[in-house]
Amino acid sequence: MPFSSTATIHGDDRLNRVSDVAPPINVSTTFRYDDEHLEPATISTGTHTSDSPMIYSRLGHPNADRLEVVLTEILDGPTVVYASGLAAYHAILIHVNPKRLFQPHCYHGCEAVAKIISRISGMEILPLENLEDKCQSGDLVHLEDPGNPYGEVVNLDEFAEKIHRAGALMLVDSTLAPPPLRNTWEFGADIVMHSGTKYFGGHSDLLSGIVSVRDEKVAQQLRNDRTYLGTIPASLESYLLLRSLRTMEIRVLKQSSNCTRLVEYLASHKDRYNSVVKDIRHASLQKEEFVKKQLPGGYGPVFSLLLFSQEQCKLLVKNTVLFQHATSLGGAESLIEWRAMSDPFANRNLIRVSVGLENAEDLIEDLAGTLEKIEKGDLTW
Repeated sequence: MPFSSTATIHGDDRLNRVSDVAPPINVSTTFRYDDEHLEPATISTGTHTSDSPMIYSRLGHPNADRLEVVLTEILDGPTVVYASGLAAYHAILIHVNPKRLFQPHCYHGCEAVAKIISRISGMEILPLENLEDKCQSGDLVHLEDPGNPYGEVVNLDEFAEKIHRAGALMLVDSTLAPPPLRNTWEFGADIVMHSGTKYFGGHSDLLSGIVSVRDEKVAQQLRNDRTYLGTIPASLESYLLLRSLRTMEIRVLKQSSNCTRLVEYLASHKDRYNSVVKDIRHASLQKEEFVKKQLPGGYGPVFSLLLFSQEQCKLLVKNTVLFQHATSLGGAESLIEWRAMSDPFANRNLIRVSVGLENAEDLIEDLAGTLEKIEKGDLTW
């Protein structure tokens, strides 16, 4: 079903255990057995669903159960949560166990996880350019869409046709296009992943990963694996993420609107800082027809600037006021990052911008105003 803000607020009502309107944080790691029904276990103790009795928090706990019930509804597919986005990506690679992984240059953390799996299993890591001639049944193709750090999109329908013709699976990391911007299943994905740290969390105060699949049996296998990988999110993080889901729609739509407006202003006034800004990258500036189709709810709230020098990058991040110089994205506050500070493979003149919930005019004044000051030579290192 389509993303619903009603589901983000009421999707877990059936799991209410107390009269509190805000669900409590359950901190216990272990739970008393029901001594009225004492029977030996007949299935693995790693098997847990939201209807199972609580046993041990590594298997499942009330806050994570509520979280997965809401996410399954709003993501339109059985969903499993993890302690971080990289834990989620690791779980996918463990589950699929492909002989070949095709992926473009993407988030450097995912590239590092893939290298670890490759070292253990011999999995071959190939660029997307090899898709046509080397992709086979059982392989996995990992697409980041929109891509980090540029915020641009690729034609998912076109990729899905090629991937499925070869008998492979398509994983889409949709972190930069969370609901309500789109339903990623509509574009041929077999597995959808999100870093819940970002827009689902939305407050820069938790780590989480999210994996959505098409089949409940696959989700249950992922949960069983998670029990022994030890990657379920803890109670506090699960509670915080559930809290954040309540306001997800209004946050993401506002961030999308702010970002699109900011990018439009920067692009239309580029002559004011022509010797500073070499290029502006964002899906809203792409001209292909598939772009709007793929982002029906709005463009992603992340974009990038390519400047002419590293000195200009340093001046920009040092002198913006509302845009705080920090890594990550998706929080209520706007962030700016000289990407070379955290990604050793990034273009040394790349600035990544995560747009928050501030007043759009204030954001324009801060970022565009700082660029103009650098252009005029009013700022020095």
